[in-house]
Amino acid sequence: MSSNSMQPQQDVPVMEVSMKLLGELESLGFPRARAVWGLHYSGNTNIEDAVFWLIDHENDPHIDQMPLVAINMDIESPQPDDITEAIKIKEQELRDRVRIKNREEEKKLEREREKERIRAGKALQEAKRISEENERQRLVALRKTEKEEEKRAREKVLRKLEADKLERKRALGLPLENQAAKLSQPIAQKEEKKSLIVKSAKKDDRLRECLRSLKLAYKDDNARVRRAFQTLLVYVGNVSKSPDEEKFRKIRLGNPKFQESVGSLKGGIEFLELCGFERSEGNELLVFPRDKVDMQLLNSAGSLLKSAMTNPFFGLLEKVKED
Repeated sequence: MSSNSMQPQQDVPVMEVSMKLLGELESLGFPRARAVWGLHYSGNTNIEDAVFWLIDHENDPHIDQMPLVAINMDIESPQPDDITEAIKIKEQELRDRVRIKNREEEKKLEREREKERIRAGKALQEAKRISEENERQRLVALRKTEKEEEKRAREKVLRKLEADKLERKRALGLPLENQAAKLSQPIAQKEEKKSLIVKSAKKDDRLRECLRSLKLAYKDDNARVRRAFQTLLVYVGNVSKSPDEEKFRKIRLGNPKFQESVGSLKGGIEFLELCGFERSEGNELLVFPRDKVDMQLLNSAGSLLKSAMTNPFFGLLEKVKED
């Protein structure tokens, strides 16, 4: 084994180092244990060799362990030794390497700590989310249960009231309600609704026929037909938007403008009457009674008028079918 290689402590002979060189190495910042190893293995001759040896062996496993054998520190250096600039540079390089290494290790530890903080934060947020979701589901289930209980309680009260009512009637000798009539009531309402729908459909057909007849009667005067449709749309729209305004529910039949645009045209007045206008006594006015305003019918009439004005084939298809 080379004399410059570090050996296990039990094989190392008695280390004799110069007190002066040891002090100089320590003044440069080297720990005493390292200084002893460096001086011993560099020949105990000068500071420069000792520093170079320490730089080359800074990662040796026992470099920081003080030798267990006796050390004679009274010997003198065989030659004077000065701390040269090269030694200072090497020593500074060693210090810089140690500082950089420590800084990198600290940064690495900080990154690991930051990762751990982020992981812990995410875990905490997830736990909080799960807790909130569980609480929300619990409240939803609780509310659902409460509603069901409230519903059952109301039904129970209603049944009790109905039973008490029947019992009182029975005690007073009054006739009991016909349950069959109660059951048939929804059916009757459904039939009535169906009848209203059929009647509404029939009125729509008659409204469409009025407009078709008017358009065919004046097919050579498109401007007059369009003006008639626009006027009818104004009358219908005013009543639909403001049914409580009496002025919109009255039309003077003798008005020249009305006669020119609608009154003198075939189907014009009939269309208004189908919408709900009625002739007053003396045939001077068309009046729309407030209690007879049918919004559904007025909306349907408005849609038919818009279609008649925008659809060039309006009324023609019906004529083809008839032919």
